[in-house]
Amino acid sequence: MMEEIYTLIGIPLLIFCARIMDVTLGTIRIIMISRSNRLLASILGFFEVIIWLVAISEVLKHLDGIVSIIAYGAGFAAGNYIGITIEKRLALGMQAVQIITEENFKTLAMLLREEGFGVTNLKASGHKGDLDFLYIVTARKNVHRVLEIVKEFDPQAFISVSDLKTAHAGFFSDRRINIAGLKSVAKKK
Repeated sequence: MMEEIYTLIGIPLLIFCARIMDVTLGTIRIIMISRSNRLLASILGFFEVIIWLVAISEVLKHLDGIVSIIAYGAGFAAGNYIGITIEKRLALGMQAVQIITEENFKTLAMLLREEGFGVTNLKASGHKGDLDFLYIVTARKNVHRVLEIVKEFDPQAFISVSDLKTAHAGFFSDRRINIAGLKSVAKKK
């Protein structure tokens, strides 16, 4: 009786939970690889594979049970969802935000700078002629604030956001320090 319950409920539950864990780790590992974080990606991969081996060995032992196979697939789907959700909350990495506005770009740049963001403005030309282009590099966790400011200032602004693999020097809002300024202070000492 207990063995039947374990086979019908316990094994599929173990498989489901193991798949959630290994796929979640795998999803975050892939994101770490794309961000060139080799050490963390390797550590996550180590645990991912061990957990996967536990899950697949149980599935192979219980291939005659459709519940185990469904648990395997459901755990995979749930693991993807949870992995992406966790990564989104961690908001690791840097992003570049490009903004084109037909409103007064100087006012928008000032508003963003007052919030601590480094803003570079460029002249550009487009379909409608000359326009102003604002460029901001910031931590992913701060992008939502940039978007709030821009959308409040100009709901029709064109905004694009892209991931950055690396960024060197400049002004980064997440640390609120000007790296170039630190270099000049360090040279004086």
